[in-house]
Amino acid sequence: MKVIVLLTLCVTLISQGYGNSLDSCQGRCGYGTNNNFSCQCNTSCERFRDCCSDYVEQCKGGATSCKGRCDERYNSQNKCHCNSKCDQHNNCCNDYTDLCGGDAGGGGGVITDADIKAVSEVLYALDSNKATASELIIDPQALVPNSQTSSQKDLSSRPLFRYVDGALLSRPTYAAFLAVLDNYFRMTGQTEHFSPQQVAEQETFIKEAMSNTELGRELFAFFYTKGVYASEEEFLHDLKMMWFGLYSRNNGKMDSSGFEHIFAGEIKGGKVSGFHNWIQFYLLEKRGKLNYYSHSFNGPWTTFPDVMGMQFKWDGYFKQVGSVVIGCSPEFDFALYSLCYITRPWKTVSSEPGRKATHHPNLHLGQNYLWEWEEVHRLCLSFIPLKLPSDEQ
Repeated sequence: MKVIVLLTLCVTLISQGYGNSLDSCQGRCGYGTNNNFSCQCNTSCERFRDCCSDYVEQCKGGATSCKGRCDERYNSQNKCHCNSKCDQHNNCCNDYTDLCGGDAGGGGGVITDADIKAVSEVLYALDSNKATASELIIDPQALVPNSQTSSQKDLSSRPLFRYVDGALLSRPTYAAFLAVLDNYFRMTGQTEHFSPQQVAEQETFIKEAMSNTELGRELFAFFYTKGVYASEEEFLHDLKMMWFGLYSRNNGKMDSSGFEHIFAGEIKGGKVSGFHNWIQFYLLEKRGKLNYYSHSFNGPWTTFPDVMGMQFKWDGYFKQVGSVVIGCSPEFDFALYSLCYITRPWKTVSSEPGRKATHHPNLHLGQNYLWEWEEVHRLCLSFIPLKLPSDEQ
């Protein structure tokens, strides 16, 4: 039989709005992020909403040059365009051929659900660092119906993780992941500050996961051929901002990030929020900080990665359903989440149209709040079945 598993994440982080400073985009369009300025002038600023007040005038709608705009997404407000489709529609800027060469970013194109399904299968096949049955042994024990997930009863007398091979966690991507995992305050409302060493740890993890693995390089190649990113540098920078850029979950404090919420977990309103990583679960359980109660879903797969929806307490704080892909490598988790966020922000990706993800937990991680000056974005996580290649039995 074929192995079936897909984890997709649509994660949207903090936006702070255009026009948030007096700095200008004049002469800066398309260049990388510069922390010496309080606002930015590249394509990433549109996603993170930290563009300068004259970004549209200088770099987008009012601009008639392709400088810093090669392979940008179509925007109907622009006077001329700089992507692979502008030739077909006869609306390229005059310097498009000279600056973009007619093929910047690998050609571009719409990313379909079939594209996402196909690249997901490739990433799964390339996950050479996933755990094997000899490296990871779990003991699921009590299975409860969905109606009992809120009971807060400890129905499992033993830990979930029976054995994890220490050599697995010492591999480069695991080691780099672990170095970042302990850099956060778990309680929301406490402003996060990163030391130079912690920033370096973030960059090391992204490099190990995305640049130094075949899986990560495949993900960039996919985005490059689709015209999403024109360079690996732009791709890696976007990942850093996407996952490690801070935003507020409580009282306007810059107290959270995508990485902290999804991988490390947080405490908000007296409950566990986020926390969707098996390595963090294992480490806290091993230290006696986490008590596994039961599970309400366990995937039918006989090899890793597997999907479980679990009930547990973390230092006295309860999680009603914590869904985790168990046994995958950090780079696979990171790549799949990133793939789905970048291609389908604000949406759940359906990898097999018409197929229902029965019994798969569907979690809302956070909620949209729209204020006059600030928006705390919604993070949503769902498990969608995907047929993946495997040996026929």
